[in-house]
Amino acid sequence: MAKAELKTQRNSSSVKAFLEGVTDERKRKDARVVQALMEEVTGEKAAMWGTSIVGFGSYHYKGAGGREGDWMLTGFSPRKDSLTLYLMSGFQQDGDLLAKLGKHKTSGGGCLYIKSLDDVHLPTLKKLVRQSVKRTKEIEKEKFGK
Repeated sequence: MAKAELKTQRNSSSVKAFLEGVTDERKRKDARVVQALMEEVTGEKAAMWGTSIVGFGSYHYKGAGGREGDWMLTGFSPRKDSLTLYLMSGFQQDGDLLAKLGKHKTSGGGCLYIKSLDDVHLPTLKKLVRQSVKRTKEIEKEKFGK
C-alpha cells in the first residue's frame, strides 16, 4: 500500500498575491511584518506551501509512523481568527520567552496564535522563531547528518 502524499506542498504560487488577497488590513500588515522577520531569521525567501501557508526554508523529517519528507523550517498563515505561526520544534523549552511574548495562544503541535502584532513583543517573537529554526536544524543534523 502506497503512503499518501502530504496535501500541503511547497509550490510556485505568488506569496505577494496571496498576501495582497488578505482582506483584513491589519492582518495583511502583520503578515508582511512576520514575512520580513522570518526572511531575516532564516535567510530564506518566502514560498507558498499549499494554498494558505507562507513558509521559509525546508528540512527533512521522519515521523514516528515512518513517514518521511520535507517541510518548512518555519512559516505562518493569516487565518480568520488569528495570525498562525508554525514553529516546528514546539514550545517545550520556551516557557520563559512565551511568558514575555504578550497575548497569544499555543497548541502542542508548534502553532502560535496571535490576534495582532500590537499585542506581542516583537524582539521576543523573533527570538522564538530563531530558536525554533536552530533546534529544527539541529534535529535534522542529528537524524540525517545534514
